[in-house]
Amino acid sequence: MKNFTFAIPTVVHFGEGQIKRLGAEIAARARNVLVVYGGGSVRRNGVFDAAIAQLKEQGIPWTELPGVEPNPRVATVREGIRLCREKGLDGVLALGGGSAIDCAKGVAAGFFYDGDPWDLSAKKLTPERALPIFTVLTMAATGSEMDDIAVISNPETNEKESFSGPCCYPAVSILDPTYTYTLPASQTAAGTADIMSHTFENYFSPIETNFLADSLAEAILRSCIRYGPKAIEVPNDYEARANLMWNAAWAINGFLKVGKPVAWSVHRMEHELSAFYDITHGVGLAILTPNWMRYVLSEKTRDRFARYGAAVWGLDASRPAGELAEAAIQRTRDFFSSLGLPAALSELGIGPEHFREMARKARTSGFDKTFVPLSEEDIVNIYRMSL
Repeated sequence: MKNFTFAIPTVVHFGEGQIKRLGAEIAARARNVLVVYGGGSVRRNGVFDAAIAQLKEQGIPWTELPGVEPNPRVATVREGIRLCREKGLDGVLALGGGSAIDCAKGVAAGFFYDGDPWDLSAKKLTPERALPIFTVLTMAATGSEMDDIAVISNPETNEKESFSGPCCYPAVSILDPTYTYTLPASQTAAGTADIMSHTFENYFSPIETNFLADSLAEAILRSCIRYGPKAIEVPNDYEARANLMWNAAWAINGFLKVGKPVAWSVHRMEHELSAFYDITHGVGLAILTPNWMRYVLSEKTRDRFARYGAAVWGLDASRPAGELAEAAIQRTRDFFSSLGLPAALSELGIGPEHFREMARKARTSGFDKTFVPLSEEDIVNIYRMSL
């Protein structure tokens, strides 16, 4: 393993009823907050009322920023920053899933920057200060509740980019699995695929000597395979929802990548799909991932896929490595399909017309350091395989 520094400053209150801790946690760090959320689901499921009750109990004023998009847009981030400055707000509370949380991070970090917040996603600077961020999670997927990453979209330029910085870790996150009971099956399925994709991106690395992190990655994948279908079949299955929620946090909080180089590839390719077609992130990942696996499978990589097949899918480890690897990849595709997720871009009405441009934008310098380095042509080929 390589040297590393590992720190997660986020305080997590996990379990049913833990929102009772929210007010005191905010009061210790902020005097008035921006409440960020998406559509009406947080009002229908009681999360909004419970959070506001906590603010009222502590005498904390708030301003609302509703309507955050599924792929949060930079224009919404700009509006949040304007509200914070205009009203003197000193904290940001996100109610919802990864989109609301990512938007909140953009607002919190952009507040201290005089330029356009898109500069953060455009990698023109790394945020060094942010308003304190608080989250009440309603969907297990992105892991934004326990990491320092935000992904923002710019429809004007067909770009979807991320930024990160230690200041962007949420100060406090409330993780109550019961808040995910009312999620539609399609969102639970997409969230499960997202969690698994985060895990894959960390698991398939050029360095395979971190046995602890790799074993935890395998456990997270097995947990998703066990509990994703259960949560869809019985939406109020607390055990299933709790395990998925905790899986999501640990899939991307940084532990799985310690001691080894990790450069994500499938996520970069999917971000271009979302940027051009505004599709659900987990859906795009479910389509691309098995095709990426097939494309990078070779004599050099087959042992890793064989281990994945034996450790995650329980396949017979005595089978030839190549056969085991192929079977593991097919199991991955079949599992996503069993959740009701599409297997091809054509099912979403997406054709090849933008593949070349998408590949050019997706292929950053990091693609030279991925599990298998990919050229622009390689990315185009994976898109075509996904039609």
